[in-house]
Amino acid sequence: MEDGSKPNKIKIVRPETLEFIILYNQLKGKAFNGNAQLAETLGFNSPSSITEIIKSRQNIDPEKLRIFKEKYKEYISGEKNQNYSESKPVSKHSEGIPMYEISATASGVEVYNDINDSQPVGHMNFPGIEDCDFALPVWGHSMYPYLENGCWVALKIIHDKKILPGEVYYIEWGDYRMYKRLLAGDSPDEVIAHSDNTTEMVGNRLKYAPFIIKVADIKKLCLVKDIHKKHNH
Repeated sequence: MEDGSKPNKIKIVRPETLEFIILYNQLKGKAFNGNAQLAETLGFNSPSSITEIIKSRQNIDPEKLRIFKEKYKEYISGEKNQNYSESKPVSKHSEGIPMYEISATASGVEVYNDINDSQPVGHMNFPGIEDCDFALPVWGHSMYPYLENGCWVALKIIHDKKILPGEVYYIEWGDYRMYKRLLAGDSPDEVIAHSDNTTEMVGNRLKYAPFIIKVADIKKLCLVKDIHKKHNH
Protein backbone atom coordinates (compact mmCIF):
# COMPACT_ATOMS: atom_id res chain seq x y z
CA MET A 1 0.00 0.00 0.00
CA GLU A 2 3.05 2.24 0.31
CA ASP A 3 6.02 2.65 -1.99
CA GLY A 4 9.45 1.25 -1.23
CA SER A 5 10.98 4.58 -0.21
CA LYS A 6 9.82 4.35 3.41
CA PRO A 7 12.84 4.73 5.77
CA ASN A 8 13.88 1.57 7.54
CA LYS A 9 14.44 1.28 11.27
CA ILE A 10 18.00 1.77 12.45
CA LYS A 11 20.02 -1.39 13.09
CA ILE A 12 20.94 -0.60 16.70
CA VAL A 13 18.58 1.27 19.01
CA ARG A 14 20.72 2.69 21.79
CA PRO A 15 19.63 2.43 25.46
CA GLU A 16 19.02 6.17 25.77
CA THR A 17 16.68 5.99 22.78
CA LEU A 18 14.69 3.16 24.35
CA GLU A 19 14.48 5.14 27.59
CA PHE A 20 13.24 8.20 25.71
CA ILE A 21 10.57 6.19 23.85
CA ILE A 22 9.28 4.70 27.11
CA LEU A 23 9.17 8.09 28.85
CA TYR A 24 7.63 9.73 25.78
CA ASN A 25 4.70 7.28 25.80
CA GLN A 26 4.23 7.77 29.55
CA LEU A 27 4.28 11.58 29.47
CA LYS A 28 2.55 12.42 26.20
CA GLY A 29 -0.68 14.26 26.95
CA LYS A 30 0.45 14.92 30.51
CA ALA A 31 3.74 16.81 30.36
CA PHE A 32 3.43 17.91 26.72
CA ASN A 33 0.69 17.92 24.13
CA GLY A 34 2.42 16.90 20.92
CA ASN A 35 5.63 16.60 18.95
CA ALA A 36 5.70 20.24 17.86
CA GLN A 37 5.77 21.46 21.46
CA LEU A 38 8.31 18.82 22.49
CA ALA A 39 10.59 19.57 19.53
CA GLU A 40 10.69 23.25 20.51
CA THR A 41 11.48 22.37 24.12
CA LEU A 42 14.36 20.06 23.16
CA GLY A 43 15.74 22.35 20.46
CA PHE A 44 14.95 20.23 17.40
CA ASN A 45 14.50 22.04 14.09
CA SER A 46 11.41 20.03 13.18
CA PRO A 47 8.75 17.93 14.98
CA SER A 48 9.52 15.17 12.50
CA SER A 49 12.78 14.55 14.39
CA ILE A 50 10.70 13.36 17.36
CA THR A 51 8.65 11.11 15.07
CA GLU A 52 11.81 9.54 13.63
CA ILE A 53 13.12 8.74 17.11
CA ILE A 54 9.79 7.32 18.33
CA LYS A 55 9.60 5.07 15.26
CA SER A 56 13.19 3.89 15.89
CA ARG A 57 14.48 5.41 12.65
CA GLN A 58 17.15 7.43 14.44
CA ASN A 59 18.74 7.54 17.89
CA ILE A 60 18.36 10.44 20.28
CA ASP A 61 21.37 12.51 21.24
CA PRO A 62 22.24 11.87 24.93
CA GLU A 63 22.19 15.62 25.59
CA LYS A 64 18.62 15.84 24.26
CA LEU A 65 17.61 13.03 26.60
CA ARG A 66 19.23 14.88 29.53
CA ILE A 67 17.26 18.04 28.67
CA PHE A 68 14.07 16.01 28.34
CA LYS A 69 14.51 14.34 31.75
CA GLU A 70 15.44 17.65 33.40
CA LYS A 71 12.49 19.53 31.87
CA TYR A 72 9.92 16.91 32.88
CA LYS A 73 11.50 15.52 36.03
CA GLU A 74 8.42 16.31 38.14
CA TYR A 75 6.26 14.23 35.83
CA ILE A 76 8.80 11.40 35.68
CA SER A 77 9.04 11.28 39.50
CA GLY A 78 5.25 11.37 39.84
CA GLU A 79 5.19 14.68 41.71
CA LYS A 80 3.12 16.16 38.92
CA ASN A 81 0.57 14.17 36.92
CA GLN A 82 -1.99 16.69 35.72
CA ASN A 83 -2.92 16.26 32.09
CA TYR A 84 -1.54 18.96 29.84
CA SER A 85 -4.96 19.61 28.37
CA GLU A 86 -6.42 20.08 31.85
CA SER A 87 -3.89 22.78 32.73
CA LYS A 88 -5.15 25.15 30.07
CA PRO A 89 -7.10 28.04 31.59
CA VAL A 90 -9.67 28.13 28.78
CA SER A 91 -12.06 25.20 28.56
CA LYS A 92 -12.68 23.28 25.36
CA HIS A 93 -16.35 24.24 25.43
CA SER A 94 -15.69 27.99 25.41
CA GLU A 95 -12.72 27.98 23.04
CA GLY A 96 -13.83 25.18 20.75
CA ILE A 97 -12.01 22.07 19.58
CA PRO A 98 -8.53 22.40 18.02
CA MET A 99 -8.26 22.23 14.24
CA TYR A 100 -5.18 20.56 12.74
CA GLU A 101 -4.26 21.35 9.14
CA ILE A 102 -2.73 18.01 8.16
CA SER A 103 -2.63 16.95 4.54
CA ALA A 104 -2.53 13.65 2.71
CA THR A 105 0.85 12.25 1.79
CA ALA A 106 1.78 11.41 -1.78
CA SER A 107 0.97 7.71 -1.88
CA GLY A 108 -1.36 5.29 -3.55
CA VAL A 109 -3.88 5.70 -0.75
CA GLU A 110 -5.05 8.75 1.17
CA VAL A 111 -2.70 8.60 4.15
CA TYR A 112 -2.49 11.67 6.34
CA ASN A 113 0.57 13.21 7.93
CA ASP A 114 1.14 12.64 11.65
CA ILE A 115 -1.12 14.87 13.75
CA ASN A 116 1.62 14.95 16.39
CA ASP A 117 3.76 16.98 14.00
CA SER A 118 1.13 19.73 13.79
CA GLN A 119 0.12 22.75 15.82
CA PRO A 120 -3.56 23.82 15.89
CA VAL A 121 -4.37 26.35 13.17
CA GLY A 122 -7.56 27.47 14.90
CA HIS A 123 -10.59 26.25 16.81
CA MET A 124 -14.02 25.04 15.73
CA ASN A 125 -16.97 25.93 17.90
CA PHE A 126 -20.63 25.44 17.03
CA PRO A 127 -23.55 23.54 18.60
CA GLY A 128 -23.38 19.77 18.41
CA ILE A 129 -19.62 19.24 18.73
CA GLU A 130 -19.23 19.93 22.46
CA ASP A 131 -18.14 16.34 23.16
CA CYS A 132 -15.69 16.19 20.23
CA ASP A 133 -11.92 16.26 20.75
CA PHE A 134 -10.45 17.80 17.60
CA ALA A 135 -11.11 18.56 13.93
CA LEU A 136 -9.27 17.49 10.77
CA PRO A 137 -9.74 18.36 7.11
CA VAL A 138 -10.54 15.90 4.35
CA TRP A 139 -8.15 15.52 1.45
CA GLY A 140 -8.96 13.31 -1.50
CA HIS A 141 -12.08 11.65 -2.83
CA SER A 142 -12.22 8.13 -1.38
CA MET A 143 -15.19 8.99 0.90
CA TYR A 144 -17.11 11.12 -1.62
CA PRO A 145 -19.97 12.05 -1.51
CA TYR A 146 -20.22 11.68 2.29
CA LEU A 147 -16.92 13.52 2.89
CA GLU A 148 -15.96 16.06 0.27
CA ASN A 149 -12.41 17.14 -0.42
CA GLY A 150 -11.63 20.26 1.65
CA CYS A 151 -14.36 19.93 4.28
CA TRP A 152 -13.59 19.88 8.01
CA VAL A 153 -14.67 17.02 10.28
CA ALA A 154 -15.29 17.13 14.04
CA LEU A 155 -14.01 13.93 15.66
CA LYS A 156 -14.64 12.18 18.96
CA ILE A 157 -11.99 9.75 20.21
CA ILE A 158 -13.44 6.31 20.99
CA HIS A 159 -11.20 5.09 23.79
CA ASP A 160 -12.79 1.65 24.28
CA LYS A 161 -12.47 0.87 20.52
CA LYS A 162 -16.13 -0.16 20.31
CA ILE A 163 -17.11 0.15 16.67
CA LEU A 164 -20.62 0.82 15.40
CA PRO A 165 -20.74 -0.98 12.03
CA GLY A 166 -21.70 1.34 9.22
CA GLU A 167 -20.41 4.55 10.82
CA VAL A 168 -17.56 6.64 9.39
CA TYR A 169 -14.35 6.90 11.42
CA TYR A 170 -10.92 8.47 11.28
CA ILE A 171 -8.56 5.57 12.02
CA GLU A 172 -4.85 5.14 12.66
CA TRP A 173 -3.13 1.78 12.38
CA GLY A 174 0.49 1.02 11.54
CA ASP A 175 1.73 4.03 9.57
CA TYR A 176 -1.69 4.64 8.03
CA ARG A 177 -4.20 7.37 8.90
CA MET A 178 -7.42 7.85 6.94
CA TYR A 179 -11.21 8.16 6.92
CA LYS A 180 -13.19 4.99 6.29
CA ARG A 181 -16.67 3.56 6.83
CA LEU A 182 -16.17 0.52 9.04
CA LEU A 183 -18.31 -2.54 8.38
CA ALA A 184 -18.56 -5.79 10.34
CA GLY A 185 -15.99 -8.36 9.26
CA ASP A 186 -16.32 -12.13 9.03
CA SER A 187 -15.00 -12.46 12.60
CA PRO A 188 -15.44 -10.23 15.69
CA ASP A 189 -11.74 -9.30 15.73
CA GLU A 190 -11.74 -7.62 12.32
CA VAL A 191 -13.59 -4.91 10.39
CA ILE A 192 -13.89 -4.01 6.72
CA ALA A 193 -12.61 -0.53 5.80
CA HIS A 194 -15.02 0.64 3.11
CA SER A 195 -14.75 3.71 0.85
CA ASP A 196 -18.00 5.41 -0.16
CA ASN A 197 -16.59 6.32 -3.58
CA THR A 198 -17.42 3.24 -5.62
CA THR A 199 -17.49 4.96 -9.02
CA GLU A 200 -13.80 5.57 -9.72
CA MET A 201 -12.10 2.63 -11.39
CA VAL A 202 -8.55 1.70 -12.36
CA GLY A 203 -9.00 -0.66 -15.26
CA ASN A 204 -11.73 -3.03 -14.15
CA ARG A 205 -11.01 -2.63 -10.43
CA LEU A 206 -12.24 -0.16 -7.82
CA LYS A 207 -9.74 2.63 -7.19
CA TYR A 208 -10.72 2.63 -3.51
CA ALA A 209 -11.25 -1.06 -2.85
CA PRO A 210 -12.35 -2.25 0.62
CA PHE A 211 -9.82 -4.02 2.84
CA ILE A 212 -9.73 -5.82 6.20
CA ILE A 213 -8.22 -4.38 9.39
CA LYS A 214 -7.70 -6.25 12.65
CA VAL A 215 -9.39 -4.33 15.49
CA ALA A 216 -6.34 -4.96 17.69
CA ASP A 217 -4.16 -3.12 15.14
CA ILE A 218 -6.16 0.11 15.39
CA LYS A 219 -4.14 2.60 17.44
CA LYS A 220 -6.61 5.48 17.32
CA LEU A 221 -10.33 5.36 16.56
CA CYS A 222 -12.32 8.57 16.15
CA LEU A 223 -16.00 8.79 15.25
CA VAL A 224 -17.04 11.39 12.69
CA LYS A 225 -19.58 13.48 14.61
CA ASP A 226 -20.09 16.52 12.38
CA ILE A 227 -19.04 17.79 8.96
CA HIS A 228 -18.42 21.44 8.09
CA LYS A 229 -18.46 21.61 4.30
CA LYS A 230 -16.72 24.44 2.48
CA HIS A 231 -18.96 26.96 0.75
CA ASN A 232 -18.98 27.34 -3.01
CA HIS A 233 -18.64 30.95 -4.15
